[in-house]
Amino acid sequence: MNTIGITMGDPAGIGPEVVCKALSEMSAEERAACLVIGDPVFMARAADLVNSGIRFVTGEEMLPAGAVRLLAIDAPNRDAILPGVLSPDAGEAAYRCVKACVELALAGTIDVVVNAPLNKSALRAAGYPHNGHAGLLAHFTGTKTSYAVLASPQLSVIHVSTHVSLAKAAEVCRTEAILATIRAGHRHVLSTGIARPRIAVAGLNPHCGEGGLFGSEDDQYVVPAVQAARAEGIDVTGPVPGDVVFIQAVDGKYDLVVAQFHDQGHIPAKLIGRHETVNISAGLPILRASVDHGTAFDIAWKGVADHHNMKAAIAMARRMKPIRDA
Repeated sequence: MNTIGITMGDPAGIGPEVVCKALSEMSAEERAACLVIGDPVFMARAADLVNSGIRFVTGEEMLPAGAVRLLAIDAPNRDAILPGVLSPDAGEAAYRCVKACVELALAGTIDVVVNAPLNKSALRAAGYPHNGHAGLLAHFTGTKTSYAVLASPQLSVIHVSTHVSLAKAAEVCRTEAILATIRAGHRHVLSTGIARPRIAVAGLNPHCGEGGLFGSEDDQYVVPAVQAARAEGIDVTGPVPGDVVFIQAVDGKYDLVVAQFHDQGHIPAKLIGRHETVNISAGLPILRASVDHGTAFDIAWKGVADHHNMKAAIAMARRMKPIRDA
């Protein structure tokens, strides 16, 4: 069983709560394979809030039955961090937890990183200009490019471009970028235990340009990327019109869809997968899965947060294995 490192996220948000709820529904064996990285006071508070009965332990060689191991990362100015209030101290705490967890993953101490949500504004208020978890993970691993995967039992999608304007996305989606995304997606699907991934590449334009009537980008950039990936032995099809490809994937024809831009992939993935949709970072030297929601400051520390997405992220983390030779 994989050893999973779970970061608590922003302590002013719902992260500690959803972590404790997810842990409370695990077997003793599953809990023993988890290491929570977070502030001991906030994690104990969350455990009590949801009546989980969880005991967090630090530094003990023998783990008591049913307990969960904790790597204590003290939040600065702990008493100043309030439920649902954006705080640079909370942003600093979330930053420290992610840093420690990535270091453990790079050292091989844990197999997979799972992240509870942090708040981008709190992170920036703490003095870190990174774009949330994606930016932090790239920074801590020295990775120039990673790829956003949204995965659920019904549909998995990887994106060529994400947080850019639609006009910029059309410029980003060129042959080399599409080919690199296909490769990263292929490795990701392999890491989930599928021996021969079947990948489809969505067209950029309506009807894949329809012979140039609605644009030439699909013929000019997507087709060469697909041909190059096939030459490398990847089972990939495309371009397939965006209004068809996701239906085909849900029907079981493909294991992964390469979306060209943010909303092309995010809308069907979230609509179909709902709370089972997990955010995965492909292309990193570590394995990482995360919840696909934010800190929900409006309901933080009220005991009402839905933890099913955290359970889905941990379930995905149990499946993932490193790929050495793909």
